[in-house]
Amino acid sequence: MNTRSLISLSTFVLLMFTGLVILGLWGCPQYRVYSQRMEGEALLAHAQASKEVAVAEARAKMESAAMLAAADTIRAHGVARSNQIIGESLRNNEAYLHWLWIDNIEKNPQAVIYVPTEANLPILEAGRRPWLKDTAR
Repeated sequence: MNTRSLISLSTFVLLMFTGLVILGLWGCPQYRVYSQRMEGEALLAHAQASKEVAVAEARAKMESAAMLAAADTIRAHGVARSNQIIGESLRNNEAYLHWLWIDNIEKNPQAVIYVPTEANLPILEAGRRPWLKDTAR
């Protein structure tokens, strides 16, 4: 190789190296700006997705609450209708109510029965029946 071609080759390599250094000095800050912008956009997209998930969960809870309220309303109407039917069937049916009272007393012999006096005040624990304690054994 001759000197002239060696000088031109070294000049070319030096120019290329200088061009790469200049390109690096210009490109690194540009890449940092680009990288930070992309990172910010990624964080924004993540925040928007999280917000959409939270909104969807809130909508689901709201719909669930509305349906539960509707179910409770329907159940309450059913209970009210049942109570109305039972109330109407018990009206003027004192014999059944008397039988039901006696039947419940027989089912629970340990029950304490309060009998109202003239002033509608019960006699509390006055003379409990001691023979009931012996029969429970």
